[in-house]
Amino acid sequence: MVRSSLDEISDSGAFVRSASTFRQFISRDPNSQFPAESGRYHLYISYACPWACRCLAYLYIKGLDKAITFSAVKPIWGRTKESDEYMGWIFPDSKTDVLGAEPDLLNGAKSIRELYEIASTNYTGKYTVPVLWDKKLKTIVNNESSEIIRMFNTEFNNIAENPNLDLYPTDLRAQIDETNEWIYDSINNGVYKCGFAKKQEPYENAIRQLYEALDKCENILSKQRYICGNTLTEADIRLFVTLIRFDEVYVVHFKCNKKLLREYPNLFNYTKDIFQIPGISNTVNMEHIKLHYYGSHPSINPFGIVPVGPNIDYSAPHDRERFSA
Repeated sequence: MVRSSLDEISDSGAFVRSASTFRQFISRDPNSQFPAESGRYHLYISYACPWACRCLAYLYIKGLDKAITFSAVKPIWGRTKESDEYMGWIFPDSKTDVLGAEPDLLNGAKSIRELYEIASTNYTGKYTVPVLWDKKLKTIVNNESSEIIRMFNTEFNNIAENPNLDLYPTDLRAQIDETNEWIYDSINNGVYKCGFAKKQEPYENAIRQLYEALDKCENILSKQRYICGNTLTEADIRLFVTLIRFDEVYVVHFKCNKKLLREYPNLFNYTKDIFQIPGISNTVNMEHIKLHYYGSHPSINPFGIVPVGPNIDYSAPHDRERFSA
């Protein structure tokens, strides 16, 4: 049974991510099953998880962090049930247990797994974050980050503090979709295909695709400020969450060591540029990120040793203003 990414390995030794399960939509239509209402929804995240942090980024930059509450789990996986050995996302016992994580005050759950079991008693899939939770119906609305960010972009505009910010504008949608596709396959998911590969050939295929895609990004960003032009879009947020983890985690833990992010002048400055957008730095908790990856994958890092570096300052000056905004 597939319950986490560590279980998603094919016979060839390659990592193959399975699809998310809960796919309901929140709508601006007040008559819909899940209408956009202030205070009704809660976002469960891990600061370690890039997919969850996409969604948290949207809460901040769209100005929805007052209308939609959120909370974070502990960074290191733990036992989710005494009856089996499954390790997954768990909540701390108190706010002081792990700085940045907090108990589940809505449902009293001890783990993300419990939330899935509340929402569906016969659920058999993965217990992943993000989880977009409906407080009123006490169920999971959606656990697919690419769909959650689309909802946050448009469906809450009547209560968002930044309703005019559109990260998926009509005139760029085809370009954004096409960009998302190759960035997801080769970079966002590509680092996992490198890290979770159990045979040399799939690892080498994944690492080749990863660096071809990073080289492509570097070339694009030598000519324009953002990945789809001189306007910030969804594609930038989706790329950023992987780049911010690259030198700190993926280079070592996932063996993505052919070239550091810091050796790509445009990509590195671009990452600092996105990090410095108001609200984005709130989504980056490097302590949680490093504790999770190095502490939750014993098949990769059996002793859980966390590297002390490189401690990059992403608030340092960048050169991206040379492109017109």
